[in-house]
Amino acid sequence: MIQELKDSYGHLFEQDLLDEISTVGSLKEVPEGFLLMDIGQYIKSMPLLVHGAIKILRDDDEGDELLLYFLERGDTCAMTLTCCLGETRSEIRAIAETEAKLIMVPIQKMEEWTSKYKTWRDFVFKSYHSRMMEMLDTIDSIAFMKMDERLVKHLKDKAKVIGSNVIQTTHQDMAYDMHTSRVVISRLLKTLENQGKVKLGRNSIEIISLD
Repeated sequence: MIQELKDSYGHLFEQDLLDEISTVGSLKEVPEGFLLMDIGQYIKSMPLLVHGAIKILRDDDEGDELLLYFLERGDTCAMTLTCCLGETRSEIRAIAETEAKLIMVPIQKMEEWTSKYKTWRDFVFKSYHSRMMEMLDTIDSIAFMKMDERLVKHLKDKAKVIGSNVIQTTHQDMAYDMHTSRVVISRLLKTLENQGKVKLGRNSIEIISLD
């Protein structure tokens, strides 16, 4: 765990903080699709992602999901930080987009480290800012982009976080993420395939060129 911690966060935190994290943190390995956190749960620890990708989703009043953003190595979730500090229930759902490794830090350490380590304060504030900008980007795409443009952006984002041009997913799962219907996603993907931009397989989408 120590080496993975240094590889992902060594450029952000001083050695004393890294030592504390390695002492109080616990390594958690999860498979793709694993539900890390659900809406309504109380949060007892904060995740630091050292490998893989996590998608953060929100439910609307009718129970439909909307993808807010992805977490990658070196990230943490600002909404988790908020729930930890306020000791409130989670407002988001976190699912492993790929196999992932996380270091789980007890929430009791958050306030202590905020006053003790400037690098931790900087990390928390930058995390808030980064996640806020990503959520604004999501809002902008819903408000100002057509569905075909949103789909292209979504495919590019997923390819980036998994590090591959072949995305293993179903049309239904993509529809859940984008808060639309499977029929719409299937139609748009078929259009992209006819244009030579993607190649559709059984539960897979290979990106040829989306530029």
